[in-house]
Amino acid sequence: MKPKLSRWILLTALAAGLIWSGLLAFIHLTGSASILDRFETVFLDLKIVVAGERSPPSEVVIVAIDDQTVSREGQFPLPRNRLADLIGAIETAGAKAIAIDILLPTTSDSSHDTDLGEALKNFPSVIAAVGSLEDALPLESSVPVVETVMVPAARVSRFSETGLANIVTDTGGTPRHIPHLFLTPEGLKPSFSLQAYSQFKGEPHTFAANGVRIGDQFRATDLGWHMPLNYYGPAGTIPTLSATVLMENGSTPEVRLRDRLVVLGVTATAVGDRFSTPFDPVLPGVEIQATGLANLLDQSALIRGPETRSLDGLAAVSITLLGLLAVAYFSLAQASFIYLVLLTVWLVFTAAAFTHGHWLNSALPLAASLPPVAGLIFVRQILDRRWARQHQIAKQELARFHAPKLAERIAGDPAFLLKPREQMVAVLFIDLSGYTGLSEQLGPAATRDFLKEFHTVVVNVASANSGVVLDFMGDGAMLGFGIPDPASSDPLNACRCAFQLVEQVHDWLAFKSSMSKGCRLRVGGHVGQAVLSRLGHEQQQQITATGDCVNVASRLLEVAKHHGALVALSSDLIAAAENISPKSLTVPRRETEDIRGRQKSLNVGLWKSHEVLLSSKRL
Repeated sequence: MKPKLSRWILLTALAAGLIWSGLLAFIHLTGSASILDRFETVFLDLKIVVAGERSPPSEVVIVAIDDQTVSREGQFPLPRNRLADLIGAIETAGAKAIAIDILLPTTSDSSHDTDLGEALKNFPSVIAAVGSLEDALPLESSVPVVETVMVPAARVSRFSETGLANIVTDTGGTPRHIPHLFLTPEGLKPSFSLQAYSQFKGEPHTFAANGVRIGDQFRATDLGWHMPLNYYGPAGTIPTLSATVLMENGSTPEVRLRDRLVVLGVTATAVGDRFSTPFDPVLPGVEIQATGLANLLDQSALIRGPETRSLDGLAAVSITLLGLLAVAYFSLAQASFIYLVLLTVWLVFTAAAFTHGHWLNSALPLAASLPPVAGLIFVRQILDRRWARQHQIAKQELARFHAPKLAERIAGDPAFLLKPREQMVAVLFIDLSGYTGLSEQLGPAATRDFLKEFHTVVVNVASANSGVVLDFMGDGAMLGFGIPDPASSDPLNACRCAFQLVEQVHDWLAFKSSMSKGCRLRVGGHVGQAVLSRLGHEQQQQITATGDCVNVASRLLEVAKHHGALVALSSDLIAAAENISPKSLTVPRRETEDIRGRQKSLNVGLWKSHEVLLSSKRL
């Protein structure tokens, strides 16, 4: 089990994540421009496209001075007396109000300005003005500050209202907001779209804390009374009528302007302004203004006020902290999955909220959480790799004192066998006769080398037969089968291991000929219930097996010595092995023996040297 992050690392990560996400949330709450706005526009465009095209309110109609109109009139801009005729035709068609998205400044020839002004006298109208905005805005205010204003000629606007037609675009040139309030040298001035809506409704507008009120209707806005635009579709989605059709046909059934708010603007090629939008890369500027008016009419403008921004900030901080906690308390794979789920849930939630007109920020939680979460993942990987190296070293060192199977189990489960358990095992004891005299001849250093080679042979044979060496006792050893986990093949493996040990140890002794003359290996084996547990002091323990099965296997070495045999296996072990293998063991000799310290006698199979070789080949 991998260690968890230390408390100080976790607290440091949480503090850094809180500071970073809190800083981004604060910038977002104040409405200050940041690089995050560029990323958010990508998500916003995706939401708009996924939501699909919408039907605009029927009250708004665009009358366009298009290519056909310019061609028919033979010039651009249209003379103001012709504009007066066009406005007269709009009035005759029954329009309720008109918003003129055309700059009509004072010119040297103002002979027709009076006619144009008189044409606007008889019904509500608004004419566009344009302000020159300051490059830098004070942080404490998001109301656009205008240095100079280009206003319509006085004789044109004397019977009309004016409104600033400035819009706010992102770095890609896509209009995103319409500011409804501007600070000009002459004081606060309303936007073109707000003024037109007010004229259409015949109600004055007032500014509230988080929106605009027109009569008894309230329209929520973003900070600084900016209205985020919610597009309907490509060019032509808002009904558009050519000025030529209107001037030629007058008030005919196909000219449906009665009780409508008419937005008069220019769409002619190369003379009208164009903007890139999610639905259309060249949407006419007049349709941008018409979109703002339509949003006011059907209340579909995107909502992103203080409450919405606060929810964005809360999501950013929460996802950051939850992501960090996931990295701290779960595996990296689980933590990554949890973090991705948190981001996905937020993205789905923002998409669902968008369909209801709420513009929640998708980029903020991602930007707020990714650096601290990725940073902690990096730290966690470094610590995990260091732990893995240390764990591997510890496992290797542990394997020097325990059988590999036991070492692996203890490394993976430090609580292994803290509580003893009883299970079926097969046990072998081995003993090297003639060792005492040999060690006297070899001396301490050579004896150590001799034992090391002997133990290597024992371990190799035991491992090849799924056994573990539980203990080395000088020239002897205790082997277990079914440790740590029992298997049906344990008795057969124990018998096979007994014969192979005799065979391979004697081959090795033959290689040592001069120094090992007279040495022989004896093996005793039994099967039965044993208790696996940790024995020893609290600070120094070993894994071992205890019980009657172990005692009997040890005493069978004496039985083998008494009868001059090399292998002595209990009838219980022989029978269990024969139940597994289709080839029965050939037991050359059976004896019923009294086992020292045990009341009940035991039937034992005995093998001598050449008999061991035959049995080994059969298994």
